[in-house]
Amino acid sequence: MIEAQALKKVYGSKVAVDGVSFRVQPGRVTGFLGPNGAGKSTTMRMIVGLDRPTAGTVTVAGRPYAQLRSPLTEVGALLEARAVHTGRSARNHLRALAATHGLPRTRVDEVIEMTGLQSVADKRVGGFSLGMGQRLGIATALLGDPHTLILDEPVNGLDPDGVLWVRNLVKHLAGQGRTVFLSSHLMSEMALTADHLVVIGRGRIIADGPVEDVIARTTRTTVRVRSPHAAQLAELLAGPDVTVAASEPGLLEVQGPTAAAIGEVAAAARLTLHELTPVSGSLEQAYLSLTQDEVEYHATELPPGQPAAPAPAPAEAEEAAR
Repeated sequence: MIEAQALKKVYGSKVAVDGVSFRVQPGRVTGFLGPNGAGKSTTMRMIVGLDRPTAGTVTVAGRPYAQLRSPLTEVGALLEARAVHTGRSARNHLRALAATHGLPRTRVDEVIEMTGLQSVADKRVGGFSLGMGQRLGIATALLGDPHTLILDEPVNGLDPDGVLWVRNLVKHLAGQGRTVFLSSHLMSEMALTADHLVVIGRGRIIADGPVEDVIARTTRTTVRVRSPHAAQLAELLAGPDVTVAASEPGLLEVQGPTAAAIGEVAAAARLTLHELTPVSGSLEQAYLSLTQDEVEYHATELPPGQPAAPAPAPAEAEEAAR
């Protein structure tokens, strides 16, 4: 288990992490979400002892990372996949790390095969693609067969097969009772992968709970209603706490009343229904709702009718503050 208590980190005048407390429990995948500059990378760096907290504590299995007797076999971390000597081959990089903890060379071969690096294992890391670099970073995290995994953007640069592999891998490891803590900006993937969420904004925890609970608390259920009497039904449903949108002829999207309540209104008016489907909100909607006031970097709005190009994601503020 990872446990943070009143964890704080200040760089000069910049408060990167502001008194956060949370637990990452074993046996489930915990997702760590937040906008750029929210404090995710700094929090993860403090967990593995790369940054010293200004205040508060963070422990892994009840101890600070620096006190772990065999860190590589207790905590596997992917924080910066490119933090590798570019002149070494992937195999030699892993062998050097294995030697520091007395791990056999057979374990190096195992993680190379596990991460699909067989064809490039003896090539220099400097020539790796982004995706291959990520696979090597994951292989490094898995090398000591640790009970705790901390992965920062593990699917960055991976193709769809690689993304699916990471999803299945972390769920399998959590199913073995291990502690898995990972961050990602891909909401659709996090919705499929994580069991629990910790959401951070401007250095503070703004949500902490099971994925379904976070979505339910921050989004409204929409009921899809298809009927040949859609216009008449929309008039009957109108009210101060009801939102009705007609996305296409004969189809209503209703927020406010439950599907059962809508069905009763239609039945009382003898209106035919062809569809009555509750649709829960998405993790992306929940995330945007939670973080709308926590985003530190905003793109400039363009005049109407002019498409906006996606702004490049800036480095997190805590990195710039260094």
